[in-house]
Amino acid sequence: MTRAARATNAPTPGGAVTKTSKPPYPFRTFWALVLLAGNFVIAAIYFHVLNI
Repeated sequence: MTRAARATNAPTPGGAVTKTSKPPYPFRTFWALVLLAGNFVIAAIYFHVLNI
C-alpha cells in the first residue's frame, strides 16, 4: 500500500442501522409486506384455493 493511500482521510461508512437498533426502512418494509400478502391472496383466488 502506498503512502498516499494510507494518508487519505476517508470517512468511515455509517448508516441508519449503525447508531440505532431500528430497521432502516420501516415504512417501506410495511408496504412491501402488505403488497406481498395481497399478491398471495390474488394467487389463492386464481388457483381456486379461495372461492370468493
